[in-house]
Amino acid sequence: MSRSQQLRKVRLSLCLVIAAALGLTALEAVAANTPCSGRKGGIAGCDGDLFLCNDGSISGSKKSCSAYMGMGRAPAAVPQQLLNSSGECTCGTSTFCTGSRGGVYCLTPSGKKSYVRK
Repeated sequence: MSRSQQLRKVRLSLCLVIAAALGLTALEAVAANTPCSGRKGGIAGCDGDLFLCNDGSISGSKKSCSAYMGMGRAPAAVPQQLLNSSGECTCGTSTFCTGSRGGVYCLTPSGKKSYVRK
């Protein structure tokens, strides 16, 4: 094998290694977590700066939903006093309940509490 053939093989191998590394980097970027990912079913919309998920819960993401969705910055919803599951603090209505220990939550369509991340 001549010297020029050996150089071609080295260059080809180097190009394949670089292409593989770039491909893995691109796959990692695609696989990154997004708000409401996994079993939450994706983003249904915004509730102020919070992400409302397709399963009716609030995402734990620290990102601003209105900025993420390109809607500018919306004012954050103000928690209400403790309400008994009267439906007044349903997720997606910008009204929240405050629990006995100070946790802020809303009620999903299935009646479960979805707590807002601090």
